[in-house]
Amino acid sequence: MILKKYQTYLGKLFIEKFIKISLIFFCVVIIINFFEEIRFAEKYNTDLYYTIYLSLLNAPSLIFEVLPFVFFVAIKFFYLDLIEKDELNILNSNGISNLKIIYLLIIITTTLGIFLLLFYYSFSSSLKSKYLDIKNSFSNSNEYLAVVNDDGLWIKEEIDDRLYIIHAEKFEKDKLKYLTINEATKYYESKSTLIAETANINSNNWQLGNVSILNENGETKKFKSYVHNSSFDGEIISNLFSNLNALNIYELHKLSNSYLKIGYSNTDIKIHLNKIYSMPLFYILMTILGFIIIKKIRVLNSKFFAIIFGIFVSVVVYYINYFSSIMGHSGLIPIELSIWVPLLILFLICNIGLLKIDEK
Repeated sequence: MILKKYQTYLGKLFIEKFIKISLIFFCVVIIINFFEEIRFAEKYNTDLYYTIYLSLLNAPSLIFEVLPFVFFVAIKFFYLDLIEKDELNILNSNGISNLKIIYLLIIITTTLGIFLLLFYYSFSSSLKSKYLDIKNSFSNSNEYLAVVNDDGLWIKEEIDDRLYIIHAEKFEKDKLKYLTINEATKYYESKSTLIAETANINSNNWQLGNVSILNENGETKKFKSYVHNSSFDGEIISNLFSNLNALNIYELHKLSNSYLKIGYSNTDIKIHLNKIYSMPLFYILMTILGFIIIKKIRVLNSKFFAIIFGIFVSVVVYYINYFSSIMGHSGLIPIELSIWVPLLILFLICNIGLLKIDEK
């Protein structure tokens, strides 16, 4: 497709505004995150270098969350720029309607959305993973030493110079099933192996049922109930896998399948994946909505009022999505609906606005 001169100009202008607004958001996110990391630095007495580095690593993931609102603000400044130079009237008088401009913006936003989904999200998730690894290296709480794979749940922890490798085939919120605990010294010298059918882990004192313990002398003892002291409980283990932004799309699907194999709910992952897949459409709708609003509300021709109103609309849209997501997580509505219904509402609003976009 050969672009006409006005299409090339408008495309460059919109991308320029998008990049500038993105950089402003990026700087704001880094500053806010910097103060959050100072608390971590004070707790673990880390150097200033790590505080800055961690802020930079975490910022791309945080920016991905607010990209719909970056598009929303960018379109406002794009429109105001055209108004200030009287270019919008020139375009309209030459047969280029507002609808044609919006169609061009939809194509540009769709292209950007696909790029952000396929490449930027993977980039930000790898940085988020690095961010968590570095924070874990300063932490003594073993809070990230757990993994779910096709074989089940695996946990590694050290307590009083003892090393425990824990494996469970099934994991529910406060229960483990078909549990094996291998105890060793810190030099990996085996001490004992414990096998249990069930474990209630609603506290740090795990209540095990139908237990067999093989000690280092080869002797086996059986117990109907047994208590194992751990630094983990059900809530801590569940939270270990809650930061899904550190995983790319392939890893999310893989983790979701692993969750199902051990009987653990993959609701959070399904919500997260639907949220990611909906992002390109979200960008398009926020771009259209921003254009319609600033076109129809004359007071927004001031940059100050455009920013204030943009923040207000962004907050409203954010909380609509947030409460809808909570309803999906709690099971009140299907997961897919919790993500896509707010977008459907936006789609209907945008369509109504587009029908009247060329009215004077």
